[in-house]
Amino acid sequence: MTTPLHLIPRLPNEVAERLGWYVYLYVDPRTGVPFYIGKGKGTRILDHFEDTADSAKTRTLAELHALGLAPRLEVLAHALKDEDTALCVEAAAIALLGIGQLTNAVRGWNSVQRGRMSLEQLVGYYAAEPVTIEHAVLLIRINAEYRHNMTAQELQDATRGVWKLGERREGVRYALAVFEGVVREVYEVHAWHPGLTHPYTTRVVSETDAKGRWEFDGIIAPEPVRSLYRLKAVSAYLKRGLQSPTLYVNC
Repeated sequence: MTTPLHLIPRLPNEVAERLGWYVYLYVDPRTGVPFYIGKGKGTRILDHFEDTADSAKTRTLAELHALGLAPRLEVLAHALKDEDTALCVEAAAIALLGIGQLTNAVRGWNSVQRGRMSLEQLVGYYAAEPVTIEHAVLLIRINAEYRHNMTAQELQDATRGVWKLGERREGVRYALAVFEGVVREVYEVHAWHPGLTHPYTTRVVSETDAKGRWEFDGIIAPEPVRSLYRLKAVSAYLKRGLQSPTLYVNC
């Protein structure tokens, strides 16, 4: 849906040129809450009014248009040094508001590696101590699903399934959620079940993705097992070139 011309804000060329690289917000005038964050230079801030693709952003714009309203456009930061700086500011703004509160389709640039995280997570990210695995465990790399500040349920849903495993799985006592070589959580495995035996509440897993694969049910491991492994580095076990997201240790 193309925005009526009278609803598109004006940006004089001389102003656009002086902005340099900038980060901008689309704010819902009904609530005063941003619903989209972007970066660019020149008149990039206005380009979304011509976007005809179906997305959460364009649906929000169409909803406003139907009410005779236009989003309030705000520049969060401008005259930034370069595109990388704009990307960092954009990612920080998205992390602050939360991707779930925005119509942005993806998290900001390098947000997993350099975005919002607790001090504990930062220490674990940059100074994780190597650990020797003493128990029968399954290392599960969740790089594709992981993000900092996930809820406990989101992290468990990302870890417990669905994995291509053989009978050796029955010897696993603990499942370790691993991101970039560091253990993010430790689960005590109670039992293994075919994929989608138990529903996922925070992620979408299709029947096709789950066919022939397995998931576990269990709980966060009790102390001191949890503290033995959580936020510790297991990179030594993950040999270069390892393709599988799962790796058995001591079982």
